Amino acid sequence: MIESDKQAAAILASGHQTLATEAAALTDLKNRLDETFVSAVQTLLECKGRVVVCGLGKTGHIARKVAATLASTGTPAIFLHAAEALHGDLGVLTEQDVLLGLSHSGNGHEMLTVVASAHRLGVPVIAMTGSPNSDLAQLADIHLDASVKTEACPMNLAPTSSTTAALALGDALALGCLTARGFTTEDFARSHPGGQLGRRLLTRVRDVMRQGSAIPMVNQSATMTQALEEMSQKNMGMTAIVDDAGIAIGIFTDGDLRRLLESAGDIRGLTIEQGMSANPQHISADVLAVDAAGIMDEQRISQILVSDETGKLIGALHMHDLMTAKVI
Repeated sequence: MIESDKQAAAILASGHQTLATEAAALTDLKNRLDETFVSAVQTLLECKGRVVVCGLGKTGHIARKVAATLASTGTPAIFLHAAEALHGDLGVLTEQDVLLGLSHSGNGHEMLTVVASAHRLGVPVIAMTGSPNSDLAQLADIHLDASVKTEACPMNLAPTSSTTAALALGDALALGCLTARGFTTEDFARSHPGGQLGRRLLTRVRDVMRQGSAIPMVNQSATMTQALEEMSQKNMGMTAIVDDAGIAIGIFTDGDLRRLLESAGDIRGLTIEQGMSANPQHISADVLAVDAAGIMDEQRISQILVSDETGKLIGALHMHDLMTAKVI
């Protein structure tokens, strides 16, 4: 519990100092990037298998995140725990892979053993260490210098600046590969189908539209009463009006009903063709659902009809359908 203003000030100063120290470490790291980084990215791009990202301890946590970032941005990757690798997990490493080893000291025997095994397989080794003179740095085919001048920890003990630098350098590798591959938002969405971005970029109108018997639809010869019954049963606030070929020639909405009542009074003797709005807005079932939402918003409409290439009505979409599917 914070007991005084002095203590609160000291805590705030510590936070500022931590962020300043880590920011400085990242600036130093940025200034050290050179052709070696380009070679590392090129090696990852040429990998025929997977990038096996290996680490231990705190650096192992960073390695796991780097593997996840690579995999989600178009570079197949898995995490390998350096200690578990010596007890069977090294079997995941194949001749088609690239080993990316993370170690702050660069001298841990577990990592060095993994690297020796990788060399026997002929697997390229990229090392990311905090010591360019370490054994791991010397054994690797490519070494990325992730050293820091000091940890943010006031005792210079807890891995802080060093793990931040390693994580940032891992991100830089992943995004360097992403840039070189021409990885797009659509590619990213395919790796994240369950997320908001995936839904927005993968969901098409055909996936969320109402179809078959769920489409509110009447023939152009229907009476107003029949049309209103269809609207009530299908609960979309509208009905489509089609000709004998199934082509949508009109739409009749709750708004049309209100306006017709104001102008005509008793509408029971009218046909739906007399009250409908002709030439209704319609879209293809292949349109992205998020684009359909944009069209509906621009047109200030809550419903839109879906037609095939011949103009035949095949579906209907309500803004609520898009909300239910969490597209918007």
